[in-house]
This record gives sequence, C-alpha cells and structure tokens, in this order.
Amino acid sequence: MIVLDTHIWVNWIVNGNQASSEPVINAMTADSSWAISAISCFEVSFLVKRGKLKLPLPVDEWLREALENSGIESLPVTCEIMPKAAMLSDIHRDPADRIIIATALACDAKLASIDSLFPDYPELKGRLVGK
Repeated sequence: MIVLDTHIWVNWIVNGNQASSEPVINAMTADSSWAISAISCFEVSFLVKRGKLKLPLPVDEWLREALENSGIESLPVTCEIMPKAAMLSDIHRDPADRIIIATALACDAKLASIDSLFPDYPELKGRLVGK
C-alpha cells in the first residue's frame, strides 16, 4: 500500500500523472493499493475555505468523487495512529502531516510525498517515495 499525502493526492486527482514525479508514478504503478489519511479530507476542505485551493466542484462533492472514482481508500484516524503521530521525531509541527506519516507507519505502507521535511524523519527510512 502507498499512502498519498494531501498534495500528491489532490494534484494526481486534478492533473493526473503529469502532476506527479516519476518516482511517485512508478511507485503507484507498481503498487495497486493506494490510500489517504482521512485528515487529508480536512486539509482539502480547509484549503478551499481559506481560498488557497480551487476545485471544479463543491468540496463535499469533490471529496466523494475523488475517492469513489479513483480507487483510493480513505483510512480513518484511529487511536493507534494518534500516539504514533505524537511520538514522531520533532521535525514537523503540522499535526496533519504528522498524522499522515503515522498512518503510513501504522499500515506498514510507503508514503508518497514531496514535503521537504519528510526525508528528515528517521521513522520514514525506506518508506518515502517522492522527488
């Protein structure tokens, strides 16, 4: 399984393969199981609310379409994931990104991200797919 961070997920849904790097496209091609953390739905909604992201549909419709028609599973934020997020190395202060990382770890999955801070996490060694 590959967990997609919010940026990768939105760009892939909106722009297709040309929006992703070759390593991400190759990893997604090699692994047919893709997922996002449910926190990504919050991030998308919040970005739309703040005017930082424009979608072709109202956000609730876009989220439903982006999941139902893409084969991407939404993974719940669970009591197993939350302590993993809290106990990660102190590299990133963004709780949503910490939850996305912890989701990948809890699912023993790879993580697709181009976030410049993610490679600094020792917990992601051997799991990160990006640039």
